[in-house]
Amino acid sequence: MSLPAFDRSLQSKYTGPPNPTWTYFQKVESTPEGQAWMEGEKQGWKTVTTAEEDPMKLYALMISGVVPRPIAFVSTISEDGVENLAPFSWFSMVSNWPPIVSFSCLNGPARIKDTTHNVKNSHGGFVVNIISEPFAENANATSIDAPAGFDEWSLSGLTKMPSVHVKASRVKESAFSMECELFQAIDIVEPTTGQCTTTLILAHVKYIHVRNDMLTERGTVDITKFKPISRMGDNSYGRVGDAFKLTRPTWAADESRVREVIQKE
Repeated sequence: MSLPAFDRSLQSKYTGPPNPTWTYFQKVESTPEGQAWMEGEKQGWKTVTTAEEDPMKLYALMISGVVPRPIAFVSTISEDGVENLAPFSWFSMVSNWPPIVSFSCLNGPARIKDTTHNVKNSHGGFVVNIISEPFAENANATSIDAPAGFDEWSLSGLTKMPSVHVKASRVKESAFSMECELFQAIDIVEPTTGQCTTTLILAHVKYIHVRNDMLTERGTVDITKFKPISRMGDNSYGRVGDAFKLTRPTWAADESRVREVIQKE
């Protein structure tokens, strides 16, 4: 299938929310966009019984529906000093205090992934790097199904940079990296077969490295400069388009508005 060329001219920007006039209790169907969205519901639903579904079909469905997913680009080192680099899209933040992030590694039928082995067995720590558009292909190359012990850094074209706390290198090209120690490894076991299909890694973030040119005046990361990529379904990736601002409501500020609408109902 022939696809259009990557649009390098796209520049992310911040905008207002999709429905700036929304008020409490307002239905989705109150806007033309909401009406069009809910029109699709008339076509009905497909309900999947997970216990009866083929695992690979379930995998394809879930990764296409749970989107977009940020990508943990994890660099580890084995007990023998062999470095490994691999991307994982089952990745999220768990807690800011203690600072914990999580990522999951699928266990293949033949062996567990080098990342899982290294994280569980090495006391040298590891690094979770974030991938940006300019090195998406470099990062993707490390997902190759290389044999155990192969150093994916060698084919990626990426640059090793010494960490300050852990033995594993961080990716120089990544504008945001987290040096981590293992907080907990949880093996996910399929209830009927007893097979360990996945390992959930809880990583304790010890040091964060963020490039100065990515920071706003408030000390946070500016996504319009960061250009992080995300994982979608099949072999698709996403990029950040426009980001809209939407203030989180508080009861202290909005109680009177809520009660006013209730009285009118």
